Amino acid sequence: MSRVCVVIVAGGKGKRMGTDVAKQYISIGGKPILYYAIKAFADCKNVDEIILVTQKDEIEYCKSQIVEKFNLPVKTIVEAGAERQDSVYNGLNSIDDCDLVLIHDAARPFVTSTIIEKGIKFAEDFGAAAPGVTPKDTIKVKGNDGFSIETPDRNTLFAVQTPQCFKYKMIKDCHEKIKNANIPVTDDTMAFEMFYNKVFLYEGDYKNIKITTPEDLILAESFINKNNQY
Repeated sequence: MSRVCVVIVAGGKGKRMGTDVAKQYISIGGKPILYYAIKAFADCKNVDEIILVTQKDEIEYCKSQIVEKFNLPVKTIVEAGAERQDSVYNGLNSIDDCDLVLIHDAARPFVTSTIIEKGIKFAEDFGAAAPGVTPKDTIKVKGNDGFSIETPDRNTLFAVQTPQCFKYKMIKDCHEKIKNANIPVTDDTMAFEMFYNKVFLYEGDYKNIKITTPEDLILAESFINKNNQY
């Protein structure tokens, strides 16, 4: 049986939220957003270890007000880096024993057990996997002059979510290479594709939203109110 570790990235400041507190600490349903993200993995029987990555000045707050307060099984809290990819790299480097690693955004509190379990299975089968959904809107490619260039077929498009799931040694090697070459990436699948080419994409959930703006908080509260499991 593979040893599965989870790296939850909670290093962002959430500037688009327009609040003094980082978005992962905003309360929904009486608990911080980060609580729900951690709890989803804590409740998964196939997850062996959870690592949390956050800003240096927030580590003690995370430990006392979230991990200890809610008795969450986080093994360690690691200092975040300057960019998200640096934070992921720090999280990966803190792991001693791991076969598969799931990398998750702290601002996605509604990840389901189905998404997690499928990610573990597909990462084991294919080396890399990520959940996502078909965009609901028509997508346009916009030119520098402000005019549309083309309209891609929506059925070929995929809005990628997290957790993004990998064989640990492969994704760690990719992050080491992009760090050494100073290559910026927007997510971990992009880092993987640069060296190992293919990531298996599987069905996620439209509720697995990333809370980024005040409007997302309204939606998140409605999910909490409609589903007592949270």
